[in-house]
Amino acid sequence: MDERTRLVEAYRWLRQYGINDSHSGNASLRDGDRMWITPQGAWADTLAVEALVACPLAGGPVPGASRDQALHRAVYQANPRARAVMHGHVPHAVALTLAGGDYRPPDLEGQYYFPVVPVLRIAYGDYFEESPARVARRLADHPVVIVAGHGAYAWGESVEQAYQWLCSLELSARTAWLARLAGTLEAG
Repeated sequence: MDERTRLVEAYRWLRQYGINDSHSGNASLRDGDRMWITPQGAWADTLAVEALVACPLAGGPVPGASRDQALHRAVYQANPRARAVMHGHVPHAVALTLAGGDYRPPDLEGQYYFPVVPVLRIAYGDYFEESPARVARRLADHPVVIVAGHGAYAWGESVEQAYQWLCSLELSARTAWLARLAGTLEAG
């Protein structure tokens, strides 16, 4: 299976497993001096490999590409090891971090992969202007970051690794959510 096919498959799984809704999130793959990215408004359930949009890693916006294309481009420019970038809306992680502060996983797997997940606060009206530099800067030192009230971004040395980071973050947050409901973990 080629990498672009894997990217589309992982993007569909983000929808299938409740990390995104039908048209949210985005994903990209570095390919030399360009990246392949999901199109703006991509419908995860029916996205085809042929719909991915090629964007140069150096340059301006490409019509039809995800509105987050500048953010993906900035991550690749800041981190030469990044081969894939994925964005998911991770509902439990977003809900747990709305009040502020970085996310500290309470579970073993979460702590193993990322003892601290930075949470960035970006005003919604300034999101597309500020997010590329701020997210790329934090992803240079962390595999995943959360943008408060919005979602998470992860990079990986492969599509599978970026997908794994988003899934592991959401599983950790879901575990924390359930532990709080069960009264075995205090909010904080």
